[in-house]
Amino acid sequence: MIRIAIAEDDPKCFAQLEQFIGDYGRETGRSFQITHYDNGEDLVERYRPEFDLILMDVEMPFMDGMTAAGYVREKDPEVVIVFVTNLAQYAIQGYSVNALDYILKPLNYFSFSQRLGRALQYVKKKDDACLTVAVKGGAIRLEVDSIYYIERLGRQLMFHTRSGIHASTATLQQVEKALEGKGFARCNKGYLVNLEHVDGIQDGCAVVQGDKLLISRGRRGPFLEALADCVGGVGP
Repeated sequence: MIRIAIAEDDPKCFAQLEQFIGDYGRETGRSFQITHYDNGEDLVERYRPEFDLILMDVEMPFMDGMTAAGYVREKDPEVVIVFVTNLAQYAIQGYSVNALDYILKPLNYFSFSQRLGRALQYVKKKDDACLTVAVKGGAIRLEVDSIYYIERLGRQLMFHTRSGIHASTATLQQVEKALEGKGFARCNKGYLVNLEHVDGIQDGCAVVQGDKLLISRGRRGPFLEALADCVGGVGP
């Protein structure tokens, strides 16, 4: 499921975008979830980093698309932004908010489908490098490389990351499955560790960013084997 936000104040243009996305989905077998905002201000006030793609009109009431995109970027550096505009000159301004592309009005399906297909290629790359995590009141998107380790604490998970500690309502089993094949391993039943951030093994613990995480007897063999595969070997 690809999650798309459309910020567009013209009902006819929104309906056309919605129809084109539906047509593209039927042609390619992909499914989309669309959320509509009819002005930039509403998008910014309600925004949560849970979308894969934003189709952003430039000229909107209350807050224009360029300004709205700037605020979105502060909350979500990863989401793909594509501007929908009457004027190609706005494409140059789009670089300031790291926009991927622009689509010119009036819309036609052939051009739109090409632009959408290109945007979805970037969505796939970003999805591979990111993890969307359920938190109280919504979700956050974390870069996988920025996660040091994940700790089960009561009924919550604590994500220890480069940007700080984030509490999640997900389960460790769910997260372990989502991170399968991305260099994570359990050192005991309560910790899932990013092997790239293991600084060493000391006193029966994995040392991660100065924290000592106990390696249980039952998981010692598989954990050290995974670590050796990741970093090329460990000491005794």
